This record gives sequence, structure tokens and C-alpha cells, in this order.
Amino acid sequence: MKFEVCDSADAVAEAAAAFIAAEARSAVAARGRFTIAVSGGHTPWIMLRALAHQDVPWKGVHVVQVDERVAPQGDPDRNLTHLRESLLGHAPLPPVQVHAMPVEMPDLDAAASRYAATLRELVGLPAVLDLVHLGLGPDGHTASLVPGDAVLSVSDRDVALAGPYQGRQRVTLTFPAIDRARRILWVVTGAEKTPMLARLRAGDKSIPAGRVHQVNAIAFVDRAAAAGLGTEPS
Repeated sequence: MKFEVCDSADAVAEAAAAFIAAEARSAVAARGRFTIAVSGGHTPWIMLRALAHQDVPWKGVHVVQVDERVAPQGDPDRNLTHLRESLLGHAPLPPVQVHAMPVEMPDLDAAASRYAATLRELVGLPAVLDLVHLGLGPDGHTASLVPGDAVLSVSDRDVALAGPYQGRQRVTLTFPAIDRARRILWVVTGAEKTPMLARLRAGDKSIPAGRVHQVNAIAFVDRAAAAGLGTEPS
């Protein structure tokens, strides 16, 4: 995994946005489409707002979700709510090209299956996303792949229902769907992430984040998260 250390969380967001824009231009030039899976979090919302001001071939961009909390549409707990505010409010991305996880469905297993079908319709079978953006929790989770959850063992589906975490049940991409992506983009900020960032960098498979394939991965991290890792700023 390649590491890029930036001075601040805002600098991480700007650098990650520039990286995404470059990947988008390359993918659209090569295949006519760029499909990115986006996670939630404060820095990622800044990243998406910064992306809106980058040189991006928006007509060829499709945005999908890495994971989503089970909550009503428009709820502040929903990643989708912030994704729309951060990106659709600032970029000329057609709203129909943002593909929401259907977590309002009463049957959440069926919702996961429907979203897996959406991914196949977008990028084929098997579903190969161009870029998956991930965060890192202080407990080592990524997406909604949380320590101890049965979803960690799912290997036959691209999207699955996870158990409750921090008061909300989740729908999430699984390891197979994430690992199949052409690029993995980690965005990690804050001193509380330092211990798990060290374990991620070492490929520690005892934490969920450490089980994600690192061959095509790049991490943009701030000085606070990288403290003590022996990594110099880019």
C-alpha cells in the first residue's frame, strides 16, 4: 500500500479529491465510465465537496455506496444525506447517477440483493468497481465490516446485511466486492486512528480493515493519524 501523509485533514480531503478526479478521467477515457463507491465520514464529505471543483467528466461518473445505516430517507444518520449535500449540491453530476442503497425496504436481505443487482447492471458480472473509498474506525472496522460481526465471513455476496453498530443496523459491501475494485482509496485522519493505521499498514488481518487487499491501495492520511509511523509528508 502506498502512503501519502498530508499536513491536515483538509489537505487530505483535497489530495484525495485530486486523486479521484485523475482516476475518473482515466477510467472514462479507457472505458467510458467511472464507478466509485463512497463511504461516510466528516473528512470524506469535505473530500466530495472538493471533488466538485475538480476537472471530472461528470457525465460518465456513477456513485454507489460502500455502506449505509438503516434509517429514513433524509435522516442525518444516513450517509446518502451527506453525500447528496456534499456532491450533488456542488457538482454537475446527474442525480440519477447516484445509486442509493434501498435501506427503506422492509426486507433488508432483499435490499442487499437488490443493490448487488444494481452493481451488476452498472459494471457487469462480476461487479468490478473502479474505485472504493474506505475509512478506518478506531476499532479497526471499515465500511460496516465491524469486529465480531458475522458479515465478515460473507464470501458469496457482494452486498450483505450487517448487525447493529452504534445504534443502527447497516447494509454494506463485503470483502469480495471491495477486493475486486481496480483501486482502493483509504482516507484516514485523527490521532485516535494511529494504532489501527499502524495495524492496517502492517496488513494485520485480525482487524477487519487489515483484511482488505492492499495491492491496488493508496492511503491519504494526516500528520495526526500518521504520528509515530515513520512516514514523512508527501
